[in-house]
Amino acid sequence: MHSCHSRYIDRVRSFTRVNGALFETSLAFLAHIHVKMDEVRRRKASVESKESQESSWSSVGTNAQTNQTKRKFSFAQQRQLEDKKGPCERQVHRAQDSLFSQSSGWTNFRGFFNLSILLLVISNGRVALENVIKYGILISPLQWISLLFKDISFWNWPNLALLIASNVTIITIFFSELIISYGWLGNRFAGVFYTFLIATHLSVPAIFTLLAPAQNPIFAVAAMSIFVIEALKMVSYVHVNYWARCAHEEMAQAKQKHKHLPGGEDGKCTALHPDLKDELSLYEMARLYPSTLTLSNLYYFMLAPTLCYELKFPRTHRIRKHFLLKRIVEVVFLGFLIAALIQQWMVPTVHNSMGPLSEMEFTRCLERLLKLAVPNHVIWLIFFYSTFHSLLNLIAEVLRFADREFYRDFWNAETVSYFWKTWNIPVHRWALRHIYMPMTRNNWSKSSAVFAVFFVSAFFHEYLVSVPLQMFRIWALMGMLAQVPLSFVTDRIVKGGRAGNVVVWLSLIVGQPLAILMYVHDWYIIHHPQLITENSIYEF
Repeated sequence: MHSCHSRYIDRVRSFTRVNGALFETSLAFLAHIHVKMDEVRRRKASVESKESQESSWSSVGTNAQTNQTKRKFSFAQQRQLEDKKGPCERQVHRAQDSLFSQSSGWTNFRGFFNLSILLLVISNGRVALENVIKYGILISPLQWISLLFKDISFWNWPNLALLIASNVTIITIFFSELIISYGWLGNRFAGVFYTFLIATHLSVPAIFTLLAPAQNPIFAVAAMSIFVIEALKMVSYVHVNYWARCAHEEMAQAKQKHKHLPGGEDGKCTALHPDLKDELSLYEMARLYPSTLTLSNLYYFMLAPTLCYELKFPRTHRIRKHFLLKRIVEVVFLGFLIAALIQQWMVPTVHNSMGPLSEMEFTRCLERLLKLAVPNHVIWLIFFYSTFHSLLNLIAEVLRFADREFYRDFWNAETVSYFWKTWNIPVHRWALRHIYMPMTRNNWSKSSAVFAVFFVSAFFHEYLVSVPLQMFRIWALMGMLAQVPLSFVTDRIVKGGRAGNVVVWLSLIVGQPLAILMYVHDWYIIHHPQLITENSIYEF
């Protein structure tokens, strides 16, 4: 018994010695690790301190990049990150630039933008209040309606009569295309005939408008605009059908050439023969033509919100009623708003500018020009939205026309050329497709093609102003042709950027009211010369 007890005691002592040794070894190991970690921490801290000092005094570019990275966060977010640090980790001073310095990388000036909008609203609100106090409420919707329906008669609305008569040209072109598709007339005769027909389409309404008694120029401008749109559409229609006829003939010759090969007669020669693999669009045009020569197809194109004809347009599956209702409300509301702003804001300003402009008082003319610039530009922006977004989307939704790219980001234009390429996409596409590209394909220089595009645009701008006003001035023509050297300035000298965008906006803000003042002054001189010298109720 005693021996058993002794053996038990010896086992306990041996176990205790073993465990104690293990415990002491573990403590020593942990202490060693702790010492090593302290050394690493001190070494890292010294390195970071040295790098911080070196970067603070000798590496300004690195600090700018660091500040730019940090300032991706707002000051509130940076404050939250700082609050999570301990008191020893917080750093009060660091190498950094002021926010207005370009090297700081700070770009968030949203508050200043909001302030600018607020100041713009307040200043224009003051001008509007001053206008009401001086002239009272000039807006009269009943006067608009009475002017529209005054002496209701077909011949008292010459513009409407001319628009109805314009269908004669459209139908003539349709039957001419049918005759040409049968091979009874050649392409040379068609080119001469179409040139005469479209020139007549533009000349006849201009002659009637110039010879008719004085009428409201607004209605004449609307009618002349529709005639110009129809003329551009007809040019595109006959041009595309000419391309389709050429494609049809080329595909017929290709089929005849590969008649001995399989598939040469079933219209699949494009897929079977490698030399025609790049002519898929050619084959598609040849396949669709002349089945697209229908009256319904032509009138769909004449009503569609585009100037470029295609044998097959992209279509939507259905008409969205909610979208359609929103566009109708926008067109009606913005139309009344434009009329109200013109009657209440622009008419008094333009009328008061006639005296200083006729007497050529430079300072007063400049003051009137700047005073007219703001309402004119506001109305122009509203007109752009109501026309290129609301109205064209309304027409496209009714016709289920799927291509809704009527404008691009013209407000970001850094050059004049980019502005004219983006603010009116239907006209840009037409000019590129039917003027610029044909000229460059026929070995004309790009500068000549650009000048031709601006000259055609200048001609139609002058047409839409001089004919309704029943007088010929070249202010609009000169203004559009001046875009060519101005485009060179913004492209080559200013080289775009923020300065280029400012030049683009300045040309619009100043150029448009200047042209308005010159045309209205000349119109008053011709039609109402007594109002130039007489005191008006609008005069200060």
